[in-house]
Amino acid sequence: MPSTIEQVHREFKDRGLTVLAINIQEDKAHVAGWVREKKLSFQVLLDPQGTVTAAYQVTGTPTVFIVSREGKLVGKATGTKGWMTDKGKALLETLLAP
Repeated sequence: MPSTIEQVHREFKDRGLTVLAINIQEDKAHVAGWVREKKLSFQVLLDPQGTVTAAYQVTGTPTVFIVSREGKLVGKATGTKGWMTDKGKALLETLLAP
């Protein structure tokens, strides 16, 4: 079964949602293998020096940032969330509404 974030990506990508994952620990080769193993279809970026982690004050993983179409940070959630629950989907649908 795909990960929750992969499910979110698959369900909402055609409606304007972009998922970017940022790995903060492993090297490129390890991450590439993990992406293949998990069959992820969204982009996974690397932050080996912790630049993004520090800039966005990431205090735990996973951390999800919700950025508006205009590029503004409109939400942040740390820890596992129920993105594919009815409530989670409703939130995403509201945020993706034109």
